[in-house]
Amino acid sequence: MLTLVGIAIVGGAVGFKRHSRLTPEQALTGVFIGIVTAATGAVLFDALSIDVQYSAATMPFSRSLYPLIAFAVGLTIMIGSLSIGWFRWRTRPRYTGLGFILGLWVTYPYLIPGPASNSHPLGYLLALSLPIAVGYILKKDAAHVIRDVFRDPVARRFGIGVAVVVGLFFLFITGYLSVFPEEGLPHEPKLVVLPVIYQLVSWPTLEVVRPHIPFFLAISPGLVIVVGLLSSLIGFNAGIIARYWRIEESAGLTEGTAGTATVVGSCTCGCCGPLVAKIAILAAGPSIAAPLYWVFVDPASPLGVLFIAGSIALFTGSLVYSIESATRSSEIADFSPAD
Repeated sequence: MLTLVGIAIVGGAVGFKRHSRLTPEQALTGVFIGIVTAATGAVLFDALSIDVQYSAATMPFSRSLYPLIAFAVGLTIMIGSLSIGWFRWRTRPRYTGLGFILGLWVTYPYLIPGPASNSHPLGYLLALSLPIAVGYILKKDAAHVIRDVFRDPVARRFGIGVAVVVGLFFLFITGYLSVFPEEGLPHEPKLVVLPVIYQLVSWPTLEVVRPHIPFFLAISPGLVIVVGLLSSLIGFNAGIIARYWRIEESAGLTEGTAGTATVVGSCTCGCCGPLVAKIAILAAGPSIAAPLYWVFVDPASPLGVLFIAGSIALFTGSLVYSIESATRSSEIADFSPAD
């Protein structure tokens, strides 16, 4: 219920801004309050709802098909990236390069089968190459806009605020951060570093448990890479839209097509398989939820990695697209991407 209230607040703030009933600053405040409310509701729903255990009999297909699915999806991503790069962005091979990296993320566990993949240098190279590739794209196509955003105190605060909320939301939903009593945790405070597999390879993971607060945190370099990258991309999207709104007001312009669509995209994160499964239980029962759970939550499923890869591609693309849309519509004359 709280999540729906938050979504309604975001929609209302955007709608009132479009009809000039709110100033950009007031609308941004409303949007941020709505995002915090929706995220809080989702976290509470995830923490307080009943955890359902699924048996292997509820799997939609055998795990023996996972390698085939992984290679099919990974090759499709790479071939699609090559085709789009050749026909649409020949002068920007960086987009094709990012697509190849994302495709390899999906196929990697089956390129090097067995326990060897948990600590193989190729896995660490892929994990580190992803933020480098995205950072290079942002430097070439969005650095000038991001610098302008950070010079605007309102846009800067909004973007950073959204990034922090999304980062915390991701940590709560995925179970790496909790402030709720949970079964199975130690009864004494604990601070320990353990090797934990997260996104391709094994990382040294710091676990902090304070059962009397209660408080649990697990943090690793791999988690920092994924959460930091996703939250930063969403924060940049949000900050750019905040900047657009303020420039539109000062120039007396109407809101362009890049505005509302990117705000909605910036506040959406495709990393919530367990939450989706729980919502499906309420909506249609375990028969619908079980396949969702196994497809997106099972650590061996290649589609779990696809969620991460798709989210990074989506938010990187929306960032570049919003800049180009504003340039084409002459909303911001000096916002031009670099070839």
